[in-house]
Amino acid sequence: MNQTTKLDASQLRQRAANIRCLFVDIDGVMTDCKLYIAADGSELKAVNVRDGLGMKMLRQSGVEVAVISGRPSAAMQKRLESLGIVHIFLDQQDKIPAYEAVQSALNIADAQCAHIGDDVLDFPLFDRVGLSMTVADAHPSALQRAQWVSRYRGGDGAIREAVDLIMAARAGASAAQEATEPDIG
Repeated sequence: MNQTTKLDASQLRQRAANIRCLFVDIDGVMTDCKLYIAADGSELKAVNVRDGLGMKMLRQSGVEVAVISGRPSAAMQKRLESLGIVHIFLDQQDKIPAYEAVQSALNIADAQCAHIGDDVLDFPLFDRVGLSMTVADAHPSALQRAQWVSRYRGGDGAIREAVDLIMAARAGASAAQEATEPDIG
C-alpha cells in the first residue's frame, strides 16, 4: 500500500495553484456516504449546496470540474448537469479511463489535476494527480494516502473547502506573478 507524504503549506499552495481540473467522487465526498433507498428501488442522496456553489465558482474561475463515480445515479446525473458540469462519468469502477479522457479533452497533465476521493477506488487517481485530497471521514487508508485532508466530512462542505484552497492558491500565484512582471506602461 502506498502512503503519501503530507505536503507542507508552501508545497500545498504550489500544487493547488497549478490545478486546471478538479476530479470529484460522489459517494462519501459529495454525499454523506449514505444511500436512501425507496421501496421501488429508487435512491435519494443529500448534497451540500455550498459544495455545488463551490464547483460552479471554480468553473467560473477557469478550472474545470470532472466527476467520476463508481456507482450509477440518475439523481446525481441531474444534479451535476444543473451545475453545468459536462465531464460526468458514472458507474466507473476503474476511474483511470475517464480520467485520461478528460485529460485528453482538456490537454492537461497529471500535475494540473486534483482529485478528491474517500476510498480505495480513488487510489489510482491519488497516485496520478498533482494534488490528492480527501474528506475528514474518509476510509483510514484514504486518510493516509491523500496529500490534503479537509476539515469537513463528505457531504458537509469538504468540496467547498477544496475549491476555496485551489482558488486562493491560484489567486495568490497570479498576484505574485503580476508583482514580478516589469511595468512597461
